[in-house]
Amino acid sequence: MNLRDQRVLVLGLGLSGRSAATWCLEQGARVVAADERPADEIEPLPPGVEPWLGRPFPDPADFDLVVPSPGVAPERYRSRAVRVCGDVELAGEALAVPIIAITGTNGKSTTTMLVAAMLRAAGLRAEAAGNVGVPALSLVGRPLDVAVLEVSSFQLESVETFRPRVAVVLNITPDHLDRHHTVEAYVAAKQRVLANQQADDWAVLNAADPWFDAFAEVARGRVLPFHASGLPAQGVGLDAGTLVVRIDDEPAQRFEFDWRQPGAHNRENAVAASAAVFAHGADLASAVRALPAFEPLPHRSELVARWDGVDFIDDSKATNPGAAQRALEGSSRPLIWIAGGRAKGLDLAQLAATARERIRAAVLIGEAAPTLERALAGGPPTWTEPSIEDAVRRAAGLAAQGDVVLLAPGCSSLDQFRNFEERGRRFRDAALALAGAQAPRDAAAGQR
Repeated sequence: MNLRDQRVLVLGLGLSGRSAATWCLEQGARVVAADERPADEIEPLPPGVEPWLGRPFPDPADFDLVVPSPGVAPERYRSRAVRVCGDVELAGEALAVPIIAITGTNGKSTTTMLVAAMLRAAGLRAEAAGNVGVPALSLVGRPLDVAVLEVSSFQLESVETFRPRVAVVLNITPDHLDRHHTVEAYVAAKQRVLANQQADDWAVLNAADPWFDAFAEVARGRVLPFHASGLPAQGVGLDAGTLVVRIDDEPAQRFEFDWRQPGAHNRENAVAASAAVFAHGADLASAVRALPAFEPLPHRSELVARWDGVDFIDDSKATNPGAAQRALEGSSRPLIWIAGGRAKGLDLAQLAATARERIRAAVLIGEAAPTLERALAGGPPTWTEPSIEDAVRRAAGLAAQGDVVLLAPGCSSLDQFRNFEERGRRFRDAALALAGAQAPRDAAAGQR
């Protein structure tokens, strides 16, 4: 894409927006960077970028190209823009190496980081970026053999030519319906990761997911199924703790699978990552050596404190009902559950039904607290607290030795916090502030 002397409007100045503004400037574009937040809330922009801050966005029709940040909804620009290109699209055009793109509802960040680690164990220069908190454009020009990108439904809404060599779809449960409005629209956004693949590319799809057929039907590349609880007739799965790969009529290949994180969701991430590495053509026998040493990411079923025989587990990244349900199902110990937040238009009934069978008590926070309280009526006792700190103190008072206090909100954090990371940090700090609380010596309880 030739951007020299093009007039570019960047909408939203978070990490990806600032990265896109800088990159477009370096390509010779005339860049206007817009954010409706006041200037004192925005990090400095590079010289040469024209700021448009603290006021409504300018008219997209006045620009040759609009580069929206993922958080800016398409209705804010689509009807007026001459051309739209998100930062993932820009990176896809600029990167000179193959791309492995990972999407799905839950497990994206963990799987993305794990794929990068496995590729490095196989001797390849690989780095992860995208929705993991590192802008995709930051990988352009770096000495790499492969780029591993986490891509969200928001990012995929604005792609037109993005073509990953390997595309991974982990799982689909309803999410972000406040943005996409229907599950079908959400799925359609996810399907765009497959739209530009060609016959020699790979679509790595979850054979156990109810949406498998919907993605397999639109795949233009070669479909590689994976199954974390069994062995598909074709694809990648597990057999007696061994990773097995079956392709066409070739003999099955077996690999060591020393994966130490508990939970079916963790196992699914690891099998999906292994399938992606195999599809890329890396040496899987070497790549699986990264599995036992892989450290879980923060705020994903992370054990953050122990006090009086009670474990405090931070799964703040469980920002939708499906993720929280997995967290509840992944524990075999009695649970005091901290949940709530902004529901994003999602139905919490199934999550509450799962919770009724698995928890001893619930401590509810945020906008969704009344909805969850009604859904849990007649089941385990519930309390509503005004803050995460009050919720932790209440949960600690309810817990008995051997219990787990689990933060798995099932909702967005944006009603009370800047992001899920702040929610998780405040949960951890409140747990550690309890009398006699100590940070656990083992790194974490697992990851999603």
